[in-house]
Amino acid sequence: MEYVYAALLLHKLQKEVNEANISSVVKASGVAVNDAQVKALVAALADVNIEEAIKAVPVAVAVAPAAATGESKKEAPVDTSKSEEAAMEGLSSLFG
Repeated sequence: MEYVYAALLLHKLQKEVNEANISSVVKASGVAVNDAQVKALVAALADVNIEEAIKAVPVAVAVAPAAATGESKKEAPVDTSKSEEAAMEGLSSLFG
């Protein structure tokens, strides 16, 4: 997971997502670098537009509990099955 985080961090900083940069970020975090995993991630991301993949993943928004906000209305339960499926599709597109 730290390799994916490293790739996202590099993308956010507008740096090239390559083996050397990912290895540097992971190493800086104090984790031992597995070169095979780095190579696999870079290969999997080669044809992925990271910006589009991020936009495709739905973001879950936390709702404050009614007691904390002073509201007493009960809200209907939200069906998250479709959004979870969409999130998994978005994540799977990162890895081909």
